[in-house]
Amino acid sequence: MDTLSNAMSTIKNAELIGKSRCEIKPASKLIGNVLKVMKDYGYIGSFEFVDDHRGGKFIVELLGRINDCKAVRPRFSVKKSEIEEFEKRFLPARDFGVLVISTVKGVMSQREAMERGLGGVLLAYVY
Repeated sequence: MDTLSNAMSTIKNAELIGKSRCEIKPASKLIGNVLKVMKDYGYIGSFEFVDDHRGGKFIVELLGRINDCKAVRPRFSVKKSEIEEFEKRFLPARDFGVLVISTVKGVMSQREAMERGLGGVLLAYVY
């Protein structure tokens, strides 16, 4: 069971039918960090964690700006020199969309990872 894949599918499906909010269950720190990156780049509005004593959930405000978002399976290890190759593979155009990468300094976008000179594990993409 991959909770990140389920979360990304929930967001994409809610966007496609035009909802303004969606509920992601169960919650995890990884999903929260990916949502933070998506919020920083303006793909979603705010999100909040609700503790329902069953694993928690996130309530996400959608803005209608997501064309596609998916978790990357299998999770590829990426060196800083290989990030551009994965951009070409998963994103439709240069500087359009965001790859979400888990690095030793935390979860961040591919732009931040390249600025800091870090590699990591590819988690998801959104555009």
